[in-house]
Amino acid sequence: MTATARKSAQSLAANPATRVDALDWTSITSELDAQGCAVLKDLLTADECCAVAALYPDDSRFRSRVVMGRHGFGRGEYKYFSDPLPELIAELRPVLYAHLQGIANRWNEAMGIDIRYPAAHAAFLKRCHEAGQTRPTPLLLQYEAGDYNCLHQDIYGEHVFPLQVAILLSEPGRDFTGGEFVLTEQRPRMQSRAEVVPLAQGDAVAFAVHHRPVQGTRGTYRVNLRHGVSRIRSGRRHTLGVIFHDAK
Repeated sequence: MTATARKSAQSLAANPATRVDALDWTSITSELDAQGCAVLKDLLTADECCAVAALYPDDSRFRSRVVMGRHGFGRGEYKYFSDPLPELIAELRPVLYAHLQGIANRWNEAMGIDIRYPAAHAAFLKRCHEAGQTRPTPLLLQYEAGDYNCLHQDIYGEHVFPLQVAILLSEPGRDFTGGEFVLTEQRPRMQSRAEVVPLAQGDAVAFAVHHRPVQGTRGTYRVNLRHGVSRIRSGRRHTLGVIFHDAK
Protein backbone atom coordinates (compact mmCIF):
# COMPACT_ATOMS: atom_id res chain seq x y z
CA MET A 1 0.00 0.00 0.00
CA THR A 2 1.37 3.43 -0.92
CA ALA A 3 1.75 6.17 1.68
CA THR A 4 -1.14 8.09 0.09
CA ALA A 5 -3.42 5.05 0.15
CA ARG A 6 -2.45 4.24 3.72
CA LYS A 7 -3.18 7.81 4.81
CA SER A 8 -6.56 7.69 3.05
CA ALA A 9 -7.42 4.40 4.74
CA GLN A 10 -6.48 5.81 8.14
CA SER A 11 -8.66 8.89 7.62
CA LEU A 12 -11.65 6.75 6.68
CA ALA A 13 -11.16 4.23 9.48
CA ALA A 14 -10.58 6.47 12.46
CA ASN A 15 -11.53 9.74 14.06
CA PRO A 16 -8.69 11.88 15.47
CA ALA A 17 -8.95 10.47 18.99
CA THR A 18 -8.81 6.90 17.68
CA ARG A 19 -5.79 7.84 15.56
CA VAL A 20 -4.02 9.11 18.70
CA ASP A 21 -4.70 5.83 20.50
CA ALA A 22 -3.40 3.85 17.50
CA LEU A 23 0.01 5.58 17.43
CA ASP A 24 3.12 3.66 18.45
CA TRP A 25 3.41 5.18 21.91
CA THR A 26 6.30 2.90 22.88
CA SER A 27 8.44 4.43 20.11
CA ILE A 28 7.12 7.93 20.81
CA THR A 29 8.01 7.60 24.48
CA SER A 30 11.50 6.38 23.61
CA GLU A 31 12.02 9.36 21.28
CA LEU A 32 10.78 11.83 23.89
CA ASP A 33 13.12 10.33 26.48
CA ALA A 34 16.10 10.37 24.11
CA GLN A 35 15.56 13.64 22.20
CA GLY A 36 12.94 15.70 24.05
CA CYS A 37 10.63 15.50 21.01
CA ALA A 38 8.86 12.92 18.85
CA VAL A 39 6.86 13.02 15.61
CA LEU A 40 3.22 11.85 15.64
CA LYS A 41 2.70 10.83 12.02
CA ASP A 42 -0.57 11.50 10.15
CA LEU A 43 -2.37 12.82 13.20
CA LEU A 44 -4.80 14.88 11.07
CA THR A 45 -6.06 14.39 7.52
CA ALA A 46 -5.49 17.03 4.86
CA ASP A 47 -9.19 18.01 5.05
CA GLU A 48 -8.99 18.42 8.83
CA CYS A 49 -5.85 20.54 8.47
CA CYS A 50 -7.53 22.82 5.94
CA ALA A 51 -10.66 23.12 8.09
CA VAL A 52 -8.67 24.24 11.14
CA ALA A 53 -6.48 26.65 9.15
CA ALA A 54 -9.62 28.16 7.58
CA LEU A 55 -10.76 29.31 11.03
CA TYR A 56 -7.98 31.91 11.24
CA PRO A 57 -9.90 34.87 9.71
CA ASP A 58 -12.93 34.27 11.99
CA ASP A 59 -12.17 36.41 15.05
CA SER A 60 -15.28 35.13 16.82
CA ARG A 61 -13.45 31.83 17.43
CA PHE A 62 -10.56 33.45 19.29
CA ARG A 63 -10.00 35.32 22.55
CA SER A 64 -6.92 37.30 21.47
CA ARG A 65 -4.50 37.98 18.60
CA VAL A 66 -0.74 38.44 19.04
CA VAL A 67 1.42 40.17 16.44
CA MET A 68 4.81 38.73 17.24
CA GLY A 69 6.93 41.66 16.05
CA ARG A 70 5.32 43.99 18.61
CA HIS A 71 6.65 41.89 21.48
CA GLY A 72 10.03 40.81 20.17
CA PHE A 73 8.80 37.25 19.62
CA GLY A 74 9.83 37.16 15.95
CA ARG A 75 7.61 37.86 12.94
CA GLY A 76 4.18 36.46 12.19
CA GLU A 77 1.07 36.25 14.32
CA TYR A 78 -1.10 33.85 16.26
CA LYS A 79 -4.51 33.71 17.91
CA TYR A 80 -5.64 31.93 21.06
CA PHE A 81 -8.90 30.03 20.72
CA SER A 82 -11.77 30.97 23.01
CA ASP A 83 -14.11 28.58 24.78
CA PRO A 84 -15.79 26.49 23.59
CA LEU A 85 -12.86 25.09 21.63
CA PRO A 86 -13.51 23.77 18.12
CA GLU A 87 -14.73 20.18 18.34
CA LEU A 88 -11.61 18.62 16.83
CA ILE A 89 -9.30 20.41 19.28
CA ALA A 90 -11.57 19.69 22.24
CA GLU A 91 -11.43 16.01 21.26
CA LEU A 92 -7.66 15.86 20.71
CA ARG A 93 -6.54 17.70 23.84
CA PRO A 94 -7.67 15.19 26.52
CA VAL A 95 -6.67 12.06 24.56
CA LEU A 96 -3.18 13.41 23.86
CA TYR A 97 -2.85 14.40 27.52
CA ALA A 98 -3.84 10.88 28.59
CA HIS A 99 -0.88 9.41 26.68
CA LEU A 100 1.60 12.09 27.80
CA GLN A 101 0.60 12.26 31.46
CA GLY A 102 2.57 9.17 32.47
CA ILE A 103 5.72 10.50 30.75
CA ALA A 104 5.29 13.85 32.52
CA ASN A 105 5.01 12.19 35.93
CA ARG A 106 8.02 9.96 35.29
CA TRP A 107 10.11 12.93 34.16
CA ASN A 108 9.20 14.93 37.26
CA GLU A 109 10.09 12.02 39.49
CA ALA A 110 13.46 11.65 37.76
CA MET A 111 14.18 15.38 38.20
CA GLY A 112 13.15 15.42 41.86
CA ILE A 113 10.07 17.58 41.19
CA ASP A 114 7.18 16.79 43.56
CA ILE A 115 4.38 17.79 41.17
CA ARG A 116 2.29 14.96 39.72
CA TYR A 117 -0.42 15.18 37.06
CA PRO A 118 -3.85 13.50 37.35
CA ALA A 119 -4.90 10.85 34.84
CA ALA A 120 -7.70 12.97 33.34
CA HIS A 121 -7.11 16.29 31.61
CA ALA A 122 -10.31 17.70 33.11
CA ALA A 123 -8.84 17.17 36.59
CA PHE A 124 -5.64 18.99 35.61
CA LEU A 125 -7.63 21.89 34.13
CA LYS A 126 -9.57 22.10 37.41
CA ARG A 127 -6.23 22.55 39.19
CA CYS A 128 -5.30 25.33 36.74
CA HIS A 129 -8.65 27.08 37.09
CA GLU A 130 -8.54 27.00 40.88
CA ALA A 131 -5.22 28.86 40.66
CA GLY A 132 -6.70 31.53 38.37
CA GLN A 133 -5.44 30.00 35.10
CA THR A 134 -8.78 29.99 33.29
CA ARG A 135 -8.02 31.15 29.74
CA PRO A 136 -7.70 28.43 27.06
CA THR A 137 -4.26 28.14 25.45
CA PRO A 138 -4.68 26.16 22.18
CA LEU A 139 -3.59 28.53 19.44
CA LEU A 140 -3.44 28.90 15.67
CA LEU A 141 -0.25 30.38 14.20
CA GLN A 142 0.09 32.03 10.80
CA TYR A 143 3.42 32.81 9.13
CA GLU A 144 4.07 34.57 5.81
CA ALA A 145 7.30 34.82 3.81
CA GLY A 146 10.04 36.29 6.00
CA ASP A 147 8.31 35.37 9.26
CA TYR A 148 9.86 33.28 12.03
CA ASN A 149 9.31 32.40 15.69
CA CYS A 150 12.10 33.09 18.18
CA LEU A 151 13.14 30.37 20.61
CA HIS A 152 10.81 30.42 23.60
CA GLN A 153 8.86 28.44 26.22
CA ASP A 154 5.05 28.46 26.57
CA ILE A 155 4.59 29.02 30.31
CA TYR A 156 1.46 30.89 31.40
CA GLY A 157 1.31 30.57 35.16
CA GLU A 158 2.21 28.44 38.17
CA HIS A 159 0.76 25.23 36.73
CA VAL A 160 2.61 23.99 33.65
CA PHE A 161 2.20 20.64 31.94
CA PRO A 162 5.73 19.75 30.76
CA LEU A 163 4.83 18.53 27.25
CA GLN A 164 2.92 20.07 24.37
CA VAL A 165 2.03 19.26 20.76
CA ALA A 166 2.25 21.29 17.53
CA ILE A 167 0.45 20.12 14.38
CA LEU A 168 1.53 21.31 10.94
CA LEU A 169 -1.58 22.29 8.94
CA SER A 170 0.14 23.33 5.70
CA GLU A 171 2.03 21.21 3.16
CA PRO A 172 5.79 21.91 2.92
CA GLY A 173 6.96 22.55 -0.63
CA ARG A 174 3.44 23.31 -1.83
CA ASP A 175 2.06 25.89 0.63
CA PHE A 176 5.39 27.19 1.94
CA THR A 177 9.14 26.64 2.00
CA GLY A 178 11.48 27.01 4.97
CA GLY A 179 9.73 27.23 8.32
CA GLU A 180 11.23 24.19 10.04
CA PHE A 181 10.35 23.38 13.66
CA VAL A 182 13.46 23.84 15.80
CA LEU A 183 14.13 22.63 19.35
CA THR A 184 17.23 23.62 21.32
CA GLU A 185 18.54 21.98 24.45
CA GLN A 186 21.00 23.49 26.93
CA ARG A 187 22.85 20.97 29.08
CA PRO A 188 24.93 22.14 32.05
CA ARG A 189 28.46 23.28 31.09
CA MET A 190 27.84 22.36 27.44
CA GLN A 191 26.95 24.29 24.29
CA SER A 192 23.34 24.22 23.11
CA ARG A 193 22.17 21.34 20.91
CA ALA A 194 19.66 22.00 18.09
CA GLU A 195 17.12 19.51 16.75
CA VAL A 196 15.31 20.30 13.47
CA VAL A 197 12.11 18.26 13.08
CA PRO A 198 10.82 17.63 9.52
CA LEU A 199 7.03 17.45 9.34
CA ALA A 200 4.49 16.80 6.59
CA GLN A 201 0.95 18.20 6.54
CA GLY A 202 -1.02 16.55 9.33
CA ASP A 203 2.06 15.45 11.27
CA ALA A 204 2.52 16.64 14.83
CA VAL A 205 5.52 17.00 17.07
CA ALA A 206 5.27 16.37 20.83
CA PHE A 207 8.03 18.11 22.77
CA ALA A 208 9.19 19.28 26.17
CA VAL A 209 7.90 22.71 27.20
CA HIS A 210 10.81 23.85 29.37
CA HIS A 211 12.94 21.02 30.78
CA ARG A 212 13.42 17.26 30.81
CA PRO A 213 15.63 14.70 32.56
CA VAL A 214 18.82 13.36 30.98
CA GLN A 215 20.85 10.46 32.33
CA GLY A 216 24.50 11.39 32.79
CA THR A 217 27.54 9.57 34.13
CA ARG A 218 26.85 10.97 37.60
CA GLY A 219 23.10 10.44 37.61
CA THR A 220 20.08 12.27 36.23
CA TYR A 221 20.21 16.00 35.60
CA ARG A 222 17.81 18.58 34.21
CA VAL A 223 18.23 20.22 30.80
CA ASN A 224 16.49 23.35 29.58
CA LEU A 225 14.68 23.46 26.22
CA ARG A 226 13.28 26.14 23.94
CA HIS A 227 11.45 25.83 20.63
CA GLY A 228 10.82 28.02 17.61
CA VAL A 229 10.32 28.09 13.84
CA SER A 230 12.97 29.02 11.27
CA ARG A 231 12.35 31.70 8.63
CA ILE A 232 9.57 31.11 6.12
CA ARG A 233 11.16 31.53 2.71
CA SER A 234 7.97 31.59 0.65
CA GLY A 235 4.22 31.03 0.97
CA ARG A 236 2.10 30.76 4.11
CA ARG A 237 2.37 28.30 7.01
CA HIS A 238 -0.35 27.47 9.57
CA THR A 239 0.24 25.49 12.74
CA LEU A 240 -2.07 24.34 15.52
CA GLY A 241 -0.53 24.48 18.98
CA VAL A 242 -2.03 22.22 21.66
CA ILE A 243 -0.96 23.33 25.14
CA PHE A 244 -2.42 21.42 28.06
CA HIS A 245 -2.29 24.03 30.84
CA ASP A 246 -4.54 27.09 30.73
CA ALA A 247 -3.35 30.69 31.21
CA LYS A 248 -3.92 33.48 33.71
